[in-house]
Amino acid sequence: MQTPLELRIDGPVARVYLNRPEVRNAFDDETIAALTATFTRLGQDPTVRAIVLGGHGKAFSAGADLNWMRKMAGYTWDQNREDASRLAQMLWTLYSCPVPVIGRIHGDCYAGGVGLAAVCDVLVAAEGVHFCLSEAKLGLLPATISPYVIRAMGEQAARRYFVTAERFSAAEAYRLGFVHEVCAPEALDAKVDAIVQTVVANGPEAVKACKRLVQDVAGQPITAGLRDDTARRIADIRASDEGREGVRSFLDKRAPAWAVSQGG
Repeated sequence: MQTPLELRIDGPVARVYLNRPEVRNAFDDETIAALTATFTRLGQDPTVRAIVLGGHGKAFSAGADLNWMRKMAGYTWDQNREDASRLAQMLWTLYSCPVPVIGRIHGDCYAGGVGLAAVCDVLVAAEGVHFCLSEAKLGLLPATISPYVIRAMGEQAARRYFVTAERFSAAEAYRLGFVHEVCAPEALDAKVDAIVQTVVANGPEAVKACKRLVQDVAGQPITAGLRDDTARRIADIRASDEGREGVRSFLDKRAPAWAVSQGG
């Protein structure tokens, strides 16, 4: 029986693939539940140091499944609220996962699929990818994904693409800063793997702390409280076992213990 996700773990790297190619990886309530459970588990696994999120078939994700949408058309307000809350929780679970998430984007990335892309920490897209925040075409709005999409592409770009529901290219997504790397389709896996290896080579706890630092500091006024908080964070990590080992290994001109433990 086909499951909505495929999970492969290879040493410190977990690869999660949307696995509904027959519907261009459109998601439904089963997919949402599987993503929530999978990323909760991976975020709690101390051996996992990077997660790749991609999709099988011709598209990364076309957004919401049509059959699921037909079912929702008959929902009451309360049922719609409950259903949307599960989607919001899934997005938050991915966004707040302590392990860095690298998005592997190919084919179409529409509506809720753009939300999945937006919660990733690093986005790599193949040339020819098209993005679209298509909700307004259906008389809807990209509400649950909006906090992540606006952070990822910026308010001004979101003002346009939310209201026009235009398609935009991987090149435009790169220009906006939404996508970090664009490459030929045949080079997509190699580019993703190269970024994964740079992440895995770094201190595991430092990487998690760096991810959290960006989330906590972005958009905050530079107050005395923020300055104190950042000073506390660097003091904490300098005094940690990993921080001490990292500095010692640099001064000794040797590989740090975490690299040796991974065969590096």
